[in-house]
Amino acid sequence: MQSIRAGLVLLFFLASVFQTLAVSQDESRRVDLDALRSRLKYQSGSIQLRDGIAIIKLTENFRYLDPAGTETLLTGIWGNPASQAKILGAIVPSDFDPFDQDSWCVIIDYSEDGFVSDSDAEKINYSDLLKKMKQGTQAANEERQKNGYPSTELVGWAAEPYYDKETHKFYWAKEIKFEGTESDNTLNYNIRILGRRGVLVLNVVARIAQLKEVESANPTILKMVNFTQGNTYKDYIPGTDKLASYGLGALVAGGLLAKTGLLKWLLASVLAFKKFIVIGLVALFAFIKSLFVKKPTSGGKSDTQSGA
Repeated sequence: MQSIRAGLVLLFFLASVFQTLAVSQDESRRVDLDALRSRLKYQSGSIQLRDGIAIIKLTENFRYLDPAGTETLLTGIWGNPASQAKILGAIVPSDFDPFDQDSWCVIIDYSEDGFVSDSDAEKINYSDLLKKMKQGTQAANEERQKNGYPSTELVGWAAEPYYDKETHKFYWAKEIKFEGTESDNTLNYNIRILGRRGVLVLNVVARIAQLKEVESANPTILKMVNFTQGNTYKDYIPGTDKLASYGLGALVAGGLLAKTGLLKWLLASVLAFKKFIVIGLVALFAFIKSLFVKKPTSGGKSDTQSGA
């Protein structure tokens, strides 16, 4: 009888210790998350990109997140692999909350590969291109899994490619499915703005369920971001300025396709298009680690990282 009582006392003592440790761990995670959130510095008004090569004129419904804050968002908060690209920042809705499952943003980059001719605008067979992209995505999965990342499936177009010959702005959307995310797919919404020496690359990070919301915001986003005078598509000087080695079709499949091949592009362009819902402060970092450091599991709830 005394041994049973002693056992119960020990059990209660251990439960108390574990509860204290859990609370302590929860507070530690809370501090970590607050620290990450505090590193996100938002700006409004007009934003110069790449020493004035382009400009963002933000409306009252959007804000800008600088490159450092964008990296914190993608890797520190949403748990994505660090990107090799020199990201120029991000555009976020004015009510953006990085820990809200319904949050979305637009990642901004610039590819200075030269003037991209739009002479193939009316010749591209996007159905055939989609088939090749699907094949490339499947081929890339073996390498992704070797590096501890979940495999991906390119489901299809969420919005077929559309090119505006007047503004030289190009956009399309892909639906992507990640291994272990049965309930919700990723929306990979792409916007490309053609310029004199290169292309502004805008990628929307969102869930497929947010397609209508993103499409509704797209006209505003397109108006806000532009090359400055002297750097626009119409400023191109034939014979003097560099001509890109690819056209519009390669932009859809990946700007580096013409130079490095489909498989290498798919591996290199895995930008952070999968963000995670905050399930709980204690579980968040362990959950991210289980997906991206060890073998991916399907036990966690996720909603959207990297587009293929």
